Amino acid sequence: MALHEAQDQGEYDATVDLYASPLSEHVLSKRRMPDDHSPPAVVYALLHNELLLDGNAAQNLATFCTTWSEDEVHRLMNECLDKNIIDKDEYPQTAEIESRCVNILSDLWHAPPGSGGAVGCSTTGSSEAAMLGGLAMKWRWRKRRQAAGLPADRPNLVCGPVQICWDKFARYFDVELRQVPVEDGATGLQPHQLREYVDENTIGVVAILGITYTCDYEPVEEIAAELDRLQAETGLDVPLHVDGASGAFVAPFLHPGVVWDFRLPRVVSINASGHKFGLAPLGVGWAVWRDQDALPDDLVFHVDYLGGDMPTFALNFSRPGGEIVAQYYNFLRLGRGGYRRVHQACADTAQYLGQEIAAMGPFTLLYDGNGGLPAVAYTLTDPAGSPWSLYDLSDQLRMRGWQVPSYPLPPGRQDTVIQRVMVRHGIGRDAVALLADDMRRSIATLTGGGPADSERSSFHH
Repeated sequence: MALHEAQDQGEYDATVDLYASPLSEHVLSKRRMPDDHSPPAVVYALLHNELLLDGNAAQNLATFCTTWSEDEVHRLMNECLDKNIIDKDEYPQTAEIESRCVNILSDLWHAPPGSGGAVGCSTTGSSEAAMLGGLAMKWRWRKRRQAAGLPADRPNLVCGPVQICWDKFARYFDVELRQVPVEDGATGLQPHQLREYVDENTIGVVAILGITYTCDYEPVEEIAAELDRLQAETGLDVPLHVDGASGAFVAPFLHPGVVWDFRLPRVVSINASGHKFGLAPLGVGWAVWRDQDALPDDLVFHVDYLGGDMPTFALNFSRPGGEIVAQYYNFLRLGRGGYRRVHQACADTAQYLGQEIAAMGPFTLLYDGNGGLPAVAYTLTDPAGSPWSLYDLSDQLRMRGWQVPSYPLPPGRQDTVIQRVMVRHGIGRDAVALLADDMRRSIATLTGGGPADSERSSFHH
């Protein structure tokens, strides 16, 4: 008998045990919508059980993204489920909160005063924000070239080992991506490398504050100085965009002496992920320009069919406003002191893990958690002589639930395979100590010795 027929005849009791319900007696639909409805509690429970097959987010040491939030954040997100951030006329207070966040970030990143106010917007994440920064640089470059009567059909963008979003930007918007190989002993773009790659068709240079591979900072101030020298010698005025996906929410609090933001006149725009070290839930990023001149008017659209006149500059249109409200909650909840304490705790834990890994024997640290993001990166000291690889170690750790990525470094050093551990808000010292213990046990297993005798479990009658 079909479920709806049982319900119509009064034979179905919603209070019956979940695993005795009609829906639980069938494989859940995968390619065709069911013919009729089912009780919400039953559907929830079955989906909840399926999702248990996902990894534990707290043990995902590969992701930069926020995996822990306070209960108040969950409540605010729930209250904003029905708010579309694009509809600023209908939800003016949510729009006001977005504007406040842009102003707070503009101040945090030292936008020059008297420049007409903060210019920026929220996005679905740092990747979208990066593309908006790239588009603004391309439009400004093309306008200058056309005004001078020069061809504008071969734009290029110069960068080091960037995140995949920049490859997407280059392909989607017809820009040559000139990715500079990483030199031996370096982890990112070095200033002296620019001269070989920058020319009159360069729309901009991207510097990374928090390299995806190794988590340290590229020398933004030195890169800006090299571009200044290049302009003085050749006349090429090349703007600098800072990909601060993670570091833009870390450096202001942990490394205030590092000059990387709008204090450098060469920096025209910054992108950042609110849902990474901004501590907001998944789904929010930020793009900020140093002044209104840095954002071409041609890229701003005005829509009126939602009521009122609303300027919009984004690749996405309809999206939820809850993540933006949650970002503002964190700004108010933590303040500068709170962000500093949270990130310092993560950095201290990362440095503790770095010391533990260095003492294990087979590893060489590439990044020990000092001076950049709260993380560690390391490689095998003698990969050719090791009976196991970092990929083998990743597999062993996954048996205990840990997700620790192994991957090659970018072009120039792609023969080197490394592992990286991110230490985010919600990952405490005890969890990292457990990880270190599991690493030691895994190494013992891979070398053929198995766990130390003192660590073997025993059973007694």
